[in-house]
Amino acid sequence: MKTKLIDHYIAKQILMMILVVLLVLSGLDSVFTLISELDNLAPHYHASQAMIFVLASTPSTLYEFIPVATLIGCLLALGNLANNSELIVMRAAGISVFGIIGRVLKPVIGLVIVSLLAGQFLIPLTEHFAQSYRELKLGGGSVFRVKHGNWQRQGDEFIHIDTIAPNGVIHGITRYRFSGEQLQEMSFSKQAQFSGKEWLMENQQRYELNNSRVEIHQWPQAVWRSQLTPEILELVVLKPEHLSITGLYRYADYMQQQGLRYLPYLLAFWKKVSQPLATLVMVLVAASFIFGPLRSVTMGLRMMVGLMAGLCFKYLQEFLSFASIVFNIQPWVASLVPIMIFAVLGFWLLRRVK
Repeated sequence: MKTKLIDHYIAKQILMMILVVLLVLSGLDSVFTLISELDNLAPHYHASQAMIFVLASTPSTLYEFIPVATLIGCLLALGNLANNSELIVMRAAGISVFGIIGRVLKPVIGLVIVSLLAGQFLIPLTEHFAQSYRELKLGGGSVFRVKHGNWQRQGDEFIHIDTIAPNGVIHGITRYRFSGEQLQEMSFSKQAQFSGKEWLMENQQRYELNNSRVEIHQWPQAVWRSQLTPEILELVVLKPEHLSITGLYRYADYMQQQGLRYLPYLLAFWKKVSQPLATLVMVLVAASFIFGPLRSVTMGLRMMVGLMAGLCFKYLQEFLSFASIVFNIQPWVASLVPIMIFAVLGFWLLRRVK
């Protein structure tokens, strides 16, 4: 009974503090994102629509901050227990340092499972809605004026798509067909719907370049057969870090088959796969700090150390991510090296605890 009470008490303290830190970090990030979006306001993209975009992007922001929030939250929660001499009482009751760490890990494992499910199912949906909503609003309901889009390549054809709506309809499709280095044909369609095997293009205009002549053709509706499906194009809309784990793997494989740059997507895949391990390692690092050098310091100092350690972890991950692309290092190596460094640091500090 006493063990269950201690487990429940520690879990409550850990989860509450992680949640508070997570809300603070994501809130600050959302404010800065909103300020940045205000620079992009357009006649059909107002401040209220920018706020909708930021709110829809909040789940992905929460997901990205989970490892850092776990580190800072565990530092603060365990620090409070240390300041109140509760850790001393637990150890006097026969609970070892690793026994306390095991009790801290239990609620964090639950958080990791929830984050995995959110990263696989929820975040791709909310981020897809956010990005599509922003692009369509910036275009003022007419995707011809959308500035940004996505490029794809299939064989000798290069395809530019302005955006894809959550219902699978793609808008602003421009296709360029080459023969060697010579442009042979260009076509543009306002939008297209997938019929199951092919795309039905609406209001297609085609320009064929024959020697010194340009032939112009126009059809109310045309058929486009392509390997691109709504499922693949939905992946194109999102940045790699916002895709699901399975979506990243599928799209990296598709990009590799097309001879395109697939390493950023494979790298994002390994970062997502290794994030649960990174979150658990953050618990180890936090505990090693509390039982070691940060045993009797102020909460402000603990928060500062947590932020510094979290930023070091994040920047090391980013540095190795870029290095893996430039120097052709295996993506799984770039993802796991920062985790292993922090795990070794945590175990080394714990070994010094008397």
